[in-house]
Amino acid sequence: MISKNFLNNNNRHRIKLLLILCLFGFCLVQAMQSPKRKAKRPQGDRVYLLHADELKYDMFGNNPDAQIVKGKVSFLHQGAHLTCDSAYFYQNTNSVKAFGHVHFRQGDTLSLVCDRAEYDGLMQMMRARNNVVLHHRRQVLRTDSLDYDRLYEMANFFEGGTLIDGKDRLVSDWGEYHTKTREAKFVFNVKLRSGKDLVTTDTLYYDVRKSTAHMVGPSRIVSGSSVVNTKDGYYDTKTDHALLYGRSTLVDKDKTITGDSLYYVKDGNSQGFGNVIYNDKKNRNSLHCNYLRYNEKTGYGFATRNPVAIDYSQKDTLWVHSDTMKIYTFHINTDSVYRKVHAYSKVRAYRQDVQAVCDSMVFNSQDSCMTMYKDPIVWNLNRQLLGEEIKVYMNDSTVRMAHVIGQALSVDVMPDSVHFNQVTSKEMKAYFENGQARMGESIGNVQTIYFLTNDKDSSLVGMNYMETDTMRMYLSPERQLQKIWSNKSVGTFYPITQVPPAKLKLPNFAWFDDIRPKDKNDIFVWRGKKQDQQLKVIKRHAAPLQVLSSKKSEMPVKTESSR
Repeated sequence: MISKNFLNNNNRHRIKLLLILCLFGFCLVQAMQSPKRKAKRPQGDRVYLLHADELKYDMFGNNPDAQIVKGKVSFLHQGAHLTCDSAYFYQNTNSVKAFGHVHFRQGDTLSLVCDRAEYDGLMQMMRARNNVVLHHRRQVLRTDSLDYDRLYEMANFFEGGTLIDGKDRLVSDWGEYHTKTREAKFVFNVKLRSGKDLVTTDTLYYDVRKSTAHMVGPSRIVSGSSVVNTKDGYYDTKTDHALLYGRSTLVDKDKTITGDSLYYVKDGNSQGFGNVIYNDKKNRNSLHCNYLRYNEKTGYGFATRNPVAIDYSQKDTLWVHSDTMKIYTFHINTDSVYRKVHAYSKVRAYRQDVQAVCDSMVFNSQDSCMTMYKDPIVWNLNRQLLGEEIKVYMNDSTVRMAHVIGQALSVDVMPDSVHFNQVTSKEMKAYFENGQARMGESIGNVQTIYFLTNDKDSSLVGMNYMETDTMRMYLSPERQLQKIWSNKSVGTFYPITQVPPAKLKLPNFAWFDDIRPKDKNDIFVWRGKKQDQQLKVIKRHAAPLQVLSSKKSEMPVKTESSR
């Protein structure tokens, strides 16, 4: 009996133990399967209701989970204050819907007002709508729809907005503004008004601290009479300086500058780099180079790196090339305006009726005079002129006059290309009509060689050699000699078959047809005189100098003849 009771008691204990183990295991499984509770958000992450004149719940309304607060409503979240006339306060989602005179303040630098807003405390996002005005330091952003992300410190508008920064006013359809970096991005129909200047573009990046704008896409800057077109440019609104890339163009009244990159300075020195083209539509001339510096206020220009000046004001276009060119403008912005172009060195010029080569040249638009220095040579049809200095005066589309100063030599090749009419003197003037020489004047130590031709077959008849002090030669439109005038001359006539070979050419004869530019493209290939072909420098006697001395011993002694 005892043993039976003992066994029964033992079985009961085993059953209890099994039940306890099963219950523990079930509880353990339930604990493992149940979701873990989220960590409690720090107290500072909560949105606090600081004040409201009225608070109520509407369990049967549209917002059963919200506290309805009215009258001088004030909230606090992580140092930021939100005030309004009324609001829905959702404690479960840590969010607020604010209405009427909404005012959001963050520190001493940021303030936002609007008609209504939604504030998400968990996302730290402020969604402001209707009559939104964001104040950050001295910047003001106005829009109707703005989202302000406190976490990333960025304000985003998407229904049109205006950023006001001092004298700068930016307008666009969409944009963003970073309150930490104070950088902004504007997209679609962007307009930047800075004083009297206007920038229009598709995309613009604006740095508030530097007051600089980066334009991307087709853009335009209008500043007074100047208009800039670019696809990639930087504009400083403080200094009115612009750095332009992507084949940009600057238009100032009738003048246009185009280049791979431009540095524009209003009323200052603007620069162009890479395939620069300066075009003056009013005066009908242009300048091509790879580097250009130009001042629109003074009209001064400096061009180098393969510059080419082009004058298309006349019937025929003049092309001039040199290593460096300078442009000076006088009486700018007046009816008396004129320019001087300095070209140096290795100057080569081409026009259909005239070509020239020299070391340096000055062109004056006031009198249409082109002055060439240091071994200059000018060709007109079959005639060559050279000397120490040559002045060429233009008239309409042709040469009007040429003035050769010092060691003048005129050479006119005959139709047979073997014989040459030649004139040499100290000074020489040639007068032209319709691009053809009609009269030539030689002054000082004149020497001439002239070949006479048969009127019937233009064959050579003889050669006339003459020496005189002054001579004038008159030519027909057919370039035939009509008459010669001179005072006191000596000469010799040779039949063509009896001309001594040594008399066919003057001592200083030279024909530089190999140097002559053949077309507008040939001006880029420099071909100058050889060392032994350059004009000799004529030394001029210096005036005697008087030496004055205060010492009596050095005073000149008066002679009997001086008395």
